Amino acid sequence: MTTLQRIQSAVSAGQLMPGSGENLAAFLGARLPAWALESIEELVARGAWSELNDRFYRYLEFGTGGMRGRTIGVVTAAAETGTLSPTGSPVHAAIGSNLLNDFTLVRATVGLFRYTQKYLREQGITTKPRFVIAHDVRHFSRHFCELAASAWTKLGGEAFIFDGPRPTPQLSFSVRWLKAHAGVVITASHNPPHDNGFKAYFDDGGQVVPPHDKGIVAEVNAVPLSELADFLVPNLAGVTTLGRDADYAYLTVASEAAIDHAVLKKTKLKIAFTNIHATGAIHSIPLLIQAGCDVHPVKEQLNFDARFPTVKSPNPENADALAMAVALAERDQCDVVLATDPDCDRMGCAVRSRAGKMELLTGNQIGALLADYRLMKYKELGWIPREGSERAAIIKTYVTTQLQDAIGRAHGVKVVNTLTGFKWIAAKMRGYEGKLGRAMGPGFDYDATPFAERAQLLMKHSTFYAFGCEESYGYLPNDYVRDKDGNAACLMFAEVCAWVKSRGLTVPEYLDEIFLRCGFYLEGVINLYYEGASGNAKIKRILDTYRASPPRAFGDVAVTKFQDFGREDIRDADGEMIPKQDLYLVSLANGYSFAARGSGTEPKMKFYLFANANVGSAAELPAVKARVRATLDGLIKWIEADAKKRAEG
Repeated sequence: MTTLQRIQSAVSAGQLMPGSGENLAAFLGARLPAWALESIEELVARGAWSELNDRFYRYLEFGTGGMRGRTIGVVTAAAETGTLSPTGSPVHAAIGSNLLNDFTLVRATVGLFRYTQKYLREQGITTKPRFVIAHDVRHFSRHFCELAASAWTKLGGEAFIFDGPRPTPQLSFSVRWLKAHAGVVITASHNPPHDNGFKAYFDDGGQVVPPHDKGIVAEVNAVPLSELADFLVPNLAGVTTLGRDADYAYLTVASEAAIDHAVLKKTKLKIAFTNIHATGAIHSIPLLIQAGCDVHPVKEQLNFDARFPTVKSPNPENADALAMAVALAERDQCDVVLATDPDCDRMGCAVRSRAGKMELLTGNQIGALLADYRLMKYKELGWIPREGSERAAIIKTYVTTQLQDAIGRAHGVKVVNTLTGFKWIAAKMRGYEGKLGRAMGPGFDYDATPFAERAQLLMKHSTFYAFGCEESYGYLPNDYVRDKDGNAACLMFAEVCAWVKSRGLTVPEYLDEIFLRCGFYLEGVINLYYEGASGNAKIKRILDTYRASPPRAFGDVAVTKFQDFGREDIRDADGEMIPKQDLYLVSLANGYSFAARGSGTEPKMKFYLFANANVGSAAELPAVKARVRATLDGLIKWIEADAKKRAEG
């Protein structure tokens, strides 16, 4: 029996999904390299149907962060594994239509090129499509970077790469700096080591949003498998490697994340820092040292390593990922721990309490501290009036703490909520930039205008972006970069810590000051992981049943409002329509609320819970915190149990 016959028999027997069988047959009919064909034949011969279903049941799709998926299978074939590299990389990324590998990456690159070329022609631009690529330290990242650059130049474009790993925010900046038309970062952010990704950017330096994302997907889907063989061997003859001037340009703007350089120089903040084996050390350490900080790196985690061997997950949200840095902070009596994720677009931290212990902060708490501090400093500078202004805005996602909405109200500035994903925040910035450009007329150069002058012009003619963040530990100080920036976040938060220290306070005490002004806010999260084809079906079942049969109560707490962002017309604070998405906001009778959505980058269903209470005095704050936390914990159990029941049908 041939391999194709075995596949057809497995589909008939219900061992393979029909879509998996179709995609396998298509791959077998394409011009596959010998190792890829051998890998499919081996997995079929072994009857690894579950593995083949997960690998082939669909084509890897663009989500909120582009494409992201496994590069190493759960069950592997000998021909794709080969001899492992010193850092554990197989010789080939695993074969599969639903994996991030040479085939899906080239297909995405070809589709992105064709969409970009078509878009430029529609705009009357005849220059070659210009493309910038950065990559992190993951398995196959350098290979994928070179493969994408090679494919782009073979198609007739101009491609730029860096000489080694670079962080995501530098790519975002470099797209604008080089006046490129598109960009990509090869990264899976904080995902497990077996994953990698293809994060696509457009000419504004932000990740792609409608209509570009749908246009790119259409072009990607139109690329036949038979065409991919022509691009599978990298040729860098026409590719430009960027020099140190690219790093200097990015570092220059990243340093502007600090508002009060004097407080950093004066305080000499002592920082324990970890890059968790990845790109954060490239720029964060020099930025902090230049600012006047005393930086203590975790030496065991400085070296690049795709396995991230010292942590369970390279995610700065997790206590485990910060454990070595916290131990170093205790040993060296540091003021703060700062940690960045593999592509350095996110930052986590721990701060010292009044009792002298290191305490981890959540992404929501970090964002609230940064928002309050920066609005206060901009008012001191006179960039924002003391009473506030609707022409100044902080931008956050709907699933980020409502404490920031309260902070915005307290400062008298506009708070704009967006869908999940920093690309939506970048899209708002692009709109503000465009409005200013139209007001100033032809010849106005937005990027060449000094930031302080630009801020005042935005306040007069458009909206000044004062700060933006999302709960998943992503923060952005200004609009030089159009994606969250872990390097800038380290510098911003160091400034907050230095200012707090100069007042004789601790960071938790500053957070309590905000609670006393704005009310106490607490958040919770539920992550339900469902891997593979069967898991995807469970996530879809939860989303579908929420829409068809919304929850009415959780325990004795009734649901008072159910918002369906996929069906309802909902506008943001600027009066602009929110794009349709499977996001649900549920309001409860006790004043709490939660959001439900499927992750766009990981195989999980996510629930974000929001609790709050008024605080009359500092004396009653501890009791308010305890009461709210107990109530929220109870709700989490009810919501999670309901979701798991819906998942099983």
